Order: sequence, then structure tokens, then C-alpha cells
Amino acid sequence: MKKLFLIFYLFFLPPTVFAEHLDLDQLLRQVKQSQGLEAKINRTRESRFLSAKNKQQALLNSALASQAKQERISEQLKKRLDTNEALLTQLESELKDRSGVLGELFGVARQAAGDLKAELHNSLISAQFPGREENLATISNSKALPTIQQLETLWFTLQQEMTESGKVVYFNTQIEQASGKPQNAKVIRIGTFNALANGEYLQYSAETGKLTQLARQPGDKYLNLAKEFSTATTGPSAVGIDPTRGVILSMLIQAPDTIERIQQGGLIGYIILVLGTIGFIYALVRLVSLSLIGKKMKQQMLSATATEDNPLGRVFIAAEQDTSNNTENLELILDEAITREIPFLEKGLSMIKLLAAVAPLLGLLGTVTGMIATFQSISLFGTGDPKLMASGISQALVTTMLGLCVAIPLLFLHSLVSSRSRNLIQILDEQTAGLISKRVAK
Repeated sequence: MKKLFLIFYLFFLPPTVFAEHLDLDQLLRQVKQSQGLEAKINRTRESRFLSAKNKQQALLNSALASQAKQERISEQLKKRLDTNEALLTQLESELKDRSGVLGELFGVARQAAGDLKAELHNSLISAQFPGREENLATISNSKALPTIQQLETLWFTLQQEMTESGKVVYFNTQIEQASGKPQNAKVIRIGTFNALANGEYLQYSAETGKLTQLARQPGDKYLNLAKEFSTATTGPSAVGIDPTRGVILSMLIQAPDTIERIQQGGLIGYIILVLGTIGFIYALVRLVSLSLIGKKMKQQMLSATATEDNPLGRVFIAAEQDTSNNTENLELILDEAITREIPFLEKGLSMIKLLAAVAPLLGLLGTVTGMIATFQSISLFGTGDPKLMASGISQALVTTMLGLCVAIPLLFLHSLVSSRSRNLIQILDEQTAGLISKRVAK
């Protein structure tokens, strides 16, 4: 390239410039030096290339030797694999022949472990002995033959479940309150049926593996039994258990109490209760009042002096004010006096009777309105969900029940008050008849 550049330089430069700046000898020396330098560079590059060629050949030979060695090792491993597979097939066949019925036995053991695991998942005993399911999961999920230790674990767990299901034991554990806060408590476990703490029923949660305090306890009848059982120290003690492991207990919890029953009656139910309360109080007041009046009248019959604090005394005073000896006149005076006393003695009877008659009518009204609400729910949502009809049916039945519960006692109270009033009026009639007889005898 430098030679071409010099030739170009020689051809195209003007003669005058060439003469001034460069002579022929100097140019020759430069060309000769350039040729020597290029030859040296080429020799260096050639020697470097030959050295690299020798190294690459050595690397190639080493790689070929390593490949051959790995191929020999691969062939040996392949032969060993074939030998091991044949040996494994032979050993499996021998194991199958030797195990015989043990294979079926191990299958039954795995099935039993799976069934027991599902049983322990919902068992109340797992609250006292947690972590038993993991050991059984290893047996039920494994495809290999179970070991002696695993079979003994299955045996022990099954025996433990059967033994603990017949015990009533105490143990300390952490329970969850109805608010969700944990609490350390002394728990009484009654077999696999119920668990009690602080005199209240607990529920076992299979998801968390903990005992939870019921947000709503069953009725006082069963709750009192639980409290008495929790405080009992010796001797047999009665307690309610749930053989269905929570089903009956959940139904008892969902059953409404007296207040909730009354609330199901709605506005009409409250009206019936208000009228019934008024009728009960008024009937009791009249009954007490008539009893006091009757007591005073008995005292008046034993006394020789007439007083105005009782109807009989007032009748006697009216008879004493008659100074004539005319019997007919005395009869008229006594009849007038008794007539004045009868309204007070019969006061409130009509009101009590009215309330006793109105209460079942209001119950019937609540029944009609409840059935109307039920049919409206059916027309809107159909009969697919009974819960939508439950409120109307509850109102219909509860109002009828409240009406009868109010009417029946009021009828008895009305009969009792009426009987007491008639007895007092009869005493007045008897005493006035006695006064007329005395006057006639004179």
C-alpha cells in the first residue's frame, strides 16, 4: 500500500515540488526501510499463527481423548443400569412372591389410616391431642410398604381414639372466646360428645384445631346442667351430651328463646301482650279488693255495730235509719241499698271478659296478616327457599299462641272474680233477708 502511495506521489507531484522536498536517494532509503519493517511484521504474525495452530491441535487431541473416555464410562454405566434394572425386576418379583397376602394387608392398613385420618379431623379428642393426622397422612399417602413403626403408630392412634372416647377428662388448653380473643382455660371433655369450660359449652373447629366458645349458649335448662357438672367434685352428675357431635347442639342454639318468640309476633303480638298485662293486673286488683271487702263483711257479721267501710255495714246503717214498723218499706230500703252496692262489687267484670274475648281475635288477626306476608313471599320468590316464608309463618303462629295464652288465664280470672262478687252479693241478700225476718217477728 505504501508502494502504491509513493508511485502515485511521484506521478502526480509537480517536478518543482519534487526537487525541493525529496531527492531520489532519500526516497530509496525510505522504501527499503518500509520493506524490511513489513517483512518483520509478517514473520512475527506467521510464527504466532503457527504457535496457535499447534496449541489448537493439542486442545483438539485432548478433547477427542476426553470424549473417548466419557464414551467408555457411558457404556459402562449403561451396562450397569441394564444390570440394575434386571436385578430390580427380579427383586420386585421376589418381594411380591414373598409378601403374598401382606400386600393386601398393607393396602388395608393404608385405607384404615385414611379413614382414621378423616375421623380425627373432626374428632373432639384432637383438641387435647393435636398433630395426630400428620403421622397418618404419611401412611395413607405413601405408595411404599409401611414400616413396622408406622403400623404401630396406626395401632396406637386407633386404640387411643377408642380409649379416650369413653373418658371424661380435664385438660388445660387455649380456647377462643366468642369475641375471638384467646384464653387459657380448664376444659372438661366428655368423650367425643361435648366440651365445657367455665360452665359453658364449647365447639371444636376442625379448620383451626381449637375449641371455640359458643357465641350463643343453649337454654337455661342445659346451661345449668353444664354449670353444675363443672363444679361437681364427687358422685354422678347429670349433664346434657350431644351424641351427634354438634348437630343437636347447633339446633338448640338456633332455637329462639321467649323474647325472640315474642318479637316474631310483631306489632300485633305486642298489642296482645299489653292488653293481657292490663287485664291480668286489673283482675288481680279486683280479686284482692273483693277479698278485702269479704273479710270486712265477715267482721261486720260478727260485730253489733254497723260501720261504713264495707257494703254490709252500709246496708245495716240504711236499715237502722228506717224507724217505721212497715215491712214493705224496709224491703224497699234494703233493696235500694243493695242495688247501690252491686255495681261496685261487679265492677270490672265486663272489662276482663272483653279482654279475654279480644285477645284470641287479635291472635287471629295476626294469623291472617302473617299468612298474607307468607303468600307475598311465595309470589315474589317462589317456594325454593323456606327461610323467606319463615317470618310470615312465625308471625301467624306466634300471634295465635299469644292470643290463647292471654285469653285462657283471663277467662279463669274472670270466673274467679265473678264468683267472688256473687258470693258477696249473696251474703248481702242473706243478711237483708235476716233483717226483714227480725222485723216481721217483732
